[in-house]
Amino acid sequence: MVAKWLLCGTALLIAAPAFAKPAPSSKLAAPTKSVSVYLTQPDDPSAITVKGVGDGRADDSAALQQAIDAVAAGGHGGIVFLPSGRYRISRTIFVRSAVRIFGIGPTRPEIVLGDNSAGYASGVAAMVSFTGEDQYRVGKAPVPPRTSVPFDPAIFDATSSTFYSALSNVDFRIGAGNAGAVAVRFRVAQHGYLRHVDFHIGSGLAGVYQAGNEFENLRFFGGRYGIMSEKTSPAWQFTLIDSEFQGQRDAAIREHEVDLTLVNVAIRDTPVGIEIDRGYSDSLWGKDVRFENVSQAGVIVSAENSVFTQIGFDNAVASNTPTFVRFRDSGKTVAGAGPNYRVSDFSYGLKLAGLGTIGDYATDIQMAPLARMPARRTPAIRAMPPVRDWANAHDLGVKGDDTTDDTAALQRAIDTHRVLYLPVGRYRVTDTIKLRPDSVLIALHPSLTHLYLPDETPAYMGVGGPKALLQSAKGGNAIVSGLGLWTGGVNPRATALLWKAGEASMVNDVKIQGGGGTVLTKGSPIGFGDPRARFDGQHPSIWVTDGGGGTFAAIWSPNTLASAGFHVSNTKTPGHVYELSAEHHYRAEIVLDNVENWEFLAPQTEQEVRDGVDAISAEIRNSRNILFANYHGYRVTRTIKPMDAAVKLYNSGDIRFRNVHVNAESGFASCDAKGCGTYLRASKFPFETAIKDMTRRQEVREREFARLDVPATPATAATQPAIPVSPGVEKLADGFYSIAGGAVDAKGKLYFIDRQFQRIHGWTKTEGLSIVADAPLDAVNLAVDRSGKLLVQSSAGRDGTVYSIDPARPAEVTVIASTAASPHRGAATLLPVNVWANGEFADRIDPATYTYPTMTDFFTTKMGEAKPQEYVSPDGSLVLPAFRVWNQGPDDHRGWRWSDTLDSYGFVAAAPGERVVLTNASENRTYSGVVGDQGRLTDLKIVADRGGESVARDAAGNLYVANGQVFVYARDGTLARRIDVPERPLQLVIGGADRRTLFILTHHALYATGI
Repeated sequence: MVAKWLLCGTALLIAAPAFAKPAPSSKLAAPTKSVSVYLTQPDDPSAITVKGVGDGRADDSAALQQAIDAVAAGGHGGIVFLPSGRYRISRTIFVRSAVRIFGIGPTRPEIVLGDNSAGYASGVAAMVSFTGEDQYRVGKAPVPPRTSVPFDPAIFDATSSTFYSALSNVDFRIGAGNAGAVAVRFRVAQHGYLRHVDFHIGSGLAGVYQAGNEFENLRFFGGRYGIMSEKTSPAWQFTLIDSEFQGQRDAAIREHEVDLTLVNVAIRDTPVGIEIDRGYSDSLWGKDVRFENVSQAGVIVSAENSVFTQIGFDNAVASNTPTFVRFRDSGKTVAGAGPNYRVSDFSYGLKLAGLGTIGDYATDIQMAPLARMPARRTPAIRAMPPVRDWANAHDLGVKGDDTTDDTAALQRAIDTHRVLYLPVGRYRVTDTIKLRPDSVLIALHPSLTHLYLPDETPAYMGVGGPKALLQSAKGGNAIVSGLGLWTGGVNPRATALLWKAGEASMVNDVKIQGGGGTVLTKGSPIGFGDPRARFDGQHPSIWVTDGGGGTFAAIWSPNTLASAGFHVSNTKTPGHVYELSAEHHYRAEIVLDNVENWEFLAPQTEQEVRDGVDAISAEIRNSRNILFANYHGYRVTRTIKPMDAAVKLYNSGDIRFRNVHVNAESGFASCDAKGCGTYLRASKFPFETAIKDMTRRQEVREREFARLDVPATPATAATQPAIPVSPGVEKLADGFYSIAGGAVDAKGKLYFIDRQFQRIHGWTKTEGLSIVADAPLDAVNLAVDRSGKLLVQSSAGRDGTVYSIDPARPAEVTVIASTAASPHRGAATLLPVNVWANGEFADRIDPATYTYPTMTDFFTTKMGEAKPQEYVSPDGSLVLPAFRVWNQGPDDHRGWRWSDTLDSYGFVAAAPGERVVLTNASENRTYSGVVGDQGRLTDLKIVADRGGESVARDAAGNLYVANGQVFVYARDGTLARRIDVPERPLQLVIGGADRRTLFILTHHALYATGI
C-alpha cells in the first residue's frame, strides 16, 4: 500500500537527517523527596514484616528474600511489609507469584545497590525480579531470565499465569559503576502492579526492565532509560498512570510490542521521550502526556509500514520539544508548533475512512501553539486516605474467618466508619453490603481477601432482577480498592458489584473471583462441577448503571457464571476505564447499553475454548460518545469454532476506535524431550471481523488498525447488505462449520476439509460438491500427489499423523511413518502457507549491544531451520517436512497439538531450488523464498505488503493474498486490484480444468472467481 499523510493544524511533516546529538542539557532540578503513602503499618495478622538492618550499609539481601519466601510458602502468595530504612542488596531478590510488598513507615523504604556491585557492571542485571511458576508442569524452567545475579537456571520468569504480584511505596537507588543494573523486572499478568515508587537510576540501565499490567505514581530519575520493555508475558497491554520521567540519558521509555498506554505522564530533560525499537511496532496510546525539554523527538516510530504500528495521542502538550514524532525508517518528522504547543489529537497507522472500508496508512494531526504551558492535570487515580484513618474491620466485630456470617457486622462497620480496612480473609455475607456515598473500602490482596456469597443464599435465588453482593450509593464518591468479590456458584440473581456512584468515585485493583487465578476455600467453593452452577447463569459481574460512572483501574473480571464481565447501562456520567481484563463469558465480555461519555483505555478480552466459543468481545447498544483505545480482542489459540465479530454495534454512533488489535495467536515457553524454548502458535479462529454494525449492516474486515470513527447513529436501519461483492464472485457451496486445508489435483479438482465434522469434500464444476471421506481421522491439511492420491496431515497422535488415501477408495488408509530427511529427485516440498514467527517470549536483547534482532530476522531464522524428519507420499512425489509438534493437555483427543503445518490454512508446494510464496502473519507481509533441503526456506524477500491467512500465485506470477478481502498483486509487487467476497477469505487455491479458477475458502462457504 502507498502511505498517505494527512495533515491538520499547524504541524509539518518533513524529511530529516539522521539523529542529531542531544542538545546540552540544562541543570536538572533536584527531585522532590518521595512521600510515604503508608505512614503506619496496617494491622494484618497474615502479613510478614522484613527483619532487616536497613542502615544502607549492611547486606539485607537475605532478610528480604527470607520474608518473601516465608509468605509465599503456602503457594498462594501474601503480604510483606517493609519498614522505613535503606536496604542494601548484593544479589537479585526474587518476588514469588502473588506476593505483594508494601513499604510502611514515615519515609519510604529504599532498596539500594551499592557502587560497583559485582554482577551489575554490564548486560542486564535485576535488583528485584518478579518470578513465575512451572506453568506447563514441565519440571524445568524453559527460559530462565538471564537477568538474575548470580544467574539461577532454576528460576521461572513471570508468565501469563503470574497474578496479583505487586510492589508499592518502596524506592530504589542504583550506585555508581552499575551500567547493567535495572531496579525491577516485572513481566507479570493480571493484577500485578508497581505503585508509589521512585527510581534513582544513576549509572544504571533502567528503572524497570520488562513491564506488565499497570503502574501508578512512579518517578524515574536519571539512568539510560526509565522503562525498557518488550511484550508482556500474556501479550496484554501495559498501562502507566500519573508518572514522571526526568533526565534519562537516551530515552525515558524504550520499548516494542508492549501495547503502551500512558495516562497523565510527564517526560522531561531527555533526548527522546518514547523510542520504539528498530524493526518493531507498537500500539502506543497517550492521554494527557507532557513533553518538556525533549531535544530529539517526543516519539520515535519504527516499522512505519506495519499494520501493528498504531500511534495515538489525546491531549499531549510540549515545551522545548522541536520534533513531536520522528519516523525512524523514512526520516520524516512531525515538527512541533513553536516553543510550546498542544497536540489535541494525533494518530498514525492504518486508518479506516469508515465502516466497510479497507485501511490506508495516514497521519492525522490537530496541533496548535500555546502561549504558555498549562498546569499538569490532577492525578487520574485518587489517593487513598492515610492508614491512620483506616478502621480495621476485625476490631469492629467482622471475622473474615470463612465461616461466620459477617453481613450485619460488616454493614454496621461501613455505616459507622467512612474508611474501612479488610485484612486478609474470607468474608461471608448473605445479603447486599451497601456503601455510604463517601465510603472507602480497602484491602491489599484481592486474591486472598474476599467478600463472598455461599451457594444458594435465599435472597439471591429464583427469578428476579439483579441483586448485588456489594453496592454503591447513587451519585457518591465511594472507593473500593484491593478486594476480591465472589458471588458463589449457585446464586442466579447475583451481581458482584452494582455501581451507581458518580464521576469522582473509583474502583481499583478489584478481582471478580470464579475464573482464572481464583483461590477459594471450603466456605467458598467454585462449584463448576455442580450441575446447578450454570454458566452464563448470573447477572453481570460488574454493573454500572442508573447514572453511575467514575474511574475503574486494574480490574479483572473472568467469572464464567456471569453474563458479562463489565456491563454499563443507562448513564451519561463520564466513566474512565484503565487496564480492564474481561474474560471467559459465554455471550459478551463488555456490554454498553444506553451509555454516553465513557472511555476504555487498554481494555483486554479473552475467550477460552470451552467458555467463549460463542462470545463476542464487546456489545454496544444505543450508545454514543465512546472511546476505545489500545483495544485487544483475543481468542485463545485452542479455539476450534469460528466467530463473526469482536465488537457488535446496535443503534450506536459517535464511537472512536483507536489502536485496535484482534488476534488469536499466542506464545509459550515449554520443555520436552527435545529441549526447551519459547514457541509461537496461531489459531485458525480469531474473530473474522473486528467490528459489525448490526444497524447499518456493515463490517470492518481489518483486524489491526489505528483509527476508525463510527458516525452518529443513522435515523433508520439499513435495509440492504452493505458488504461489497466483486463481480464474478460466485458461491459454490455453503453450510460448512469451517473449511480449510484445500488442494487441487492434476485435473484441477478441489479437495478440502471441514475439520469439525472430519469430512473431506471434493468440488468440480461438473460434479458439484461431493463427500470424499468422512472417517474420524482428524484431517487438517491436504495435498495431492502425482498419482492422484491425497496426502493427509492429521492432528491425531501426540506428534500428529500423516496418511494417504485414494479418493476412489477412501476407506483404504495408508499411514506414512516419518523417516530421516534425504534428497528426493523430482519431488515437491510442502510448506505451510501462513506462519506466525516473531520470537516471543524469551528476552531478545543482546546484552552486549542492547540491540534486538528484528522480526524479519526471526522469520528468516525460523524458516531456515532444518527438519531432520519428513513424510514422503507413497509415490515419492511429495515431501512434507516434519515440523516440530507441541502438545498441551492430555495425550488423548482432549489435548491440543500445534505446529506450523497444523496451524496453517493449507500447504504450498515447490521443488527444491524453486521459489515459493507464503505469508508471515506476525508481520502481515507476504514473502517468497527458495526451497532447500530438509524443509529449509532461504533467500526470503518481501513480495507484498499484506500477508494474512494465505496466498496463491498464478501462472503469470500474480499474487492473491487473503487479508480481509483478496488483494491481487502484480509480478512487480504493486497492488493491482481487490476481490471483495461476502465472507472473510481464509484459504486461496488456484484450480479448475484450465487453472483459471480462484477457489476462495471461508469458514462457512466455498466461493470462486475467474482469474
